[in-house]
Amino acid sequence: MSSTLPTPAATVGRHHEQPPALQAPGSRTWITRGANFVVAVSDVEAGAVLARQAQPDEYMVFLADAGATLGAGGERVECAAGTLAIVPPGDSELRAASGGRIVRILSHRASDLAALADNASAYAEGAPDVAPLVPWPTPPDGFRLRTYAVADHAREGSNMRVFRSTNLMVNVMLPRMVARDVRKLSPHSHADFEQGSLALSGRWRHHLRYPWTPDMDTWREDEHLEVGSPSLLVVPPRVIHTSHNLNDGGAWLLDIFAPPRLDFSLRPGVVCNADDYPMPEAVDTPA
Repeated sequence: MSSTLPTPAATVGRHHEQPPALQAPGSRTWITRGANFVVAVSDVEAGAVLARQAQPDEYMVFLADAGATLGAGGERVECAAGTLAIVPPGDSELRAASGGRIVRILSHRASDLAALADNASAYAEGAPDVAPLVPWPTPPDGFRLRTYAVADHAREGSNMRVFRSTNLMVNVMLPRMVARDVRKLSPHSHADFEQGSLALSGRWRHHLRYPWTPDMDTWREDEHLEVGSPSLLVVPPRVIHTSHNLNDGGAWLLDIFAPPRLDFSLRPGVVCNADDYPMPEAVDTPA
């Protein structure tokens, strides 16, 4: 990707202070998108139903603090809070067993939801700086409903719990119980893909530094965005970024990417469900 492209501004969906994009019996849903992904955050009551018809590709569901019954591909699975599910293409239904918050992460091919995103206008002209979403190989046992108890995948010395599908990757980080030490932040950037940072709880400050191009008229000032929860920050490629929670007592962040990140996938042990989803054939995997 050319570094002479003007860098678009990051967008942030402040769900905690915005009206929902969708309301249905027992549910309120906020939607924010990236170029390749769409995130729908729903606050639900017991019995609420979230359904998809003729979904063209896989999507993920994270049951943050609500149990639910998931149905897809002829299967029905009762899932506890803290479950991450990968749902196959086609028709699917989620019925909440209790009140709480449920996150659905879909590709941009969920065009009906993408059109309702609070930042949809940011993508009206496309996103030429973002590499297109090319799906990874289909699992050897085909598409089916897969569920993972996220708590079972904690690794000593790491706050990362990374899962991938053919088209998405999610890092369900461990909640931070104390405010992050601002002397130990992790500023970084990505060459050709966006990062979605979904705050599920707590207050956060996101720091962004935009790259300079030869055209000074396109330069942007640094940003230091303070947000509550839930909220979703979408960081454009090449933008240096880092985040820290401002509160003690629990602050929870999920990072979202589409397609799956190759660098994470090449690191042994990082992707919790790597055995379920093969790498692209052209990639040399570590011995």
